[in-house]
Amino acid sequence: MAADTPAASKVFDRQLAQTEREVVSLVEAMPADKFNFAPATGPNVAFQGVRTFAQEAKHIAFEINVVSNALLDQPAPEASGKAENGPDRIKSKEEIVKYMKDAFAQAHKAMATLTDANLMQEAGDPFDAKKKRPRADSANIIFWHTFDHYGQMVEYARMNNIVPPASR
Repeated sequence: MAADTPAASKVFDRQLAQTEREVVSLVEAMPADKFNFAPATGPNVAFQGVRTFAQEAKHIAFEINVVSNALLDQPAPEASGKAENGPDRIKSKEEIVKYMKDAFAQAHKAMATLTDANLMQEAGDPFDAKKKRPRADSANIIFWHTFDHYGQMVEYARMNNIVPPASR
């Protein structure tokens, strides 16, 4: 590795920091009274059963924790109710923002464990305890999965006349 080539942990952590800035700022920008918003109808579209803005935010945080804990070789995070949406006890905007920030803090710890030598090393699969997957693969889940849901949250914000901070 050349002297000016950044370590794997720095590359992944930089990407995580950018993801965190965009997602957390969007969650903070949505007014508390809109956290339970989910579209009801649209042209030629049925939205029955889709997650609310709050559930999207909690889902992102929960899955970040699932993947981070796997990378850190720690037990899966607490889940209640509909597990993929995080703990049911977390309800208010303030609690959800904290839950999300705490998830990103856990992800930063996980990214710090990545090295050039261990990126392709297999670790526990975050979604199947009987399987393994390369550490780089698991780390990347945090990015693509988060942005899948971030896109939906951007639409929810715009439907409520909120311009996402990343678009300002």
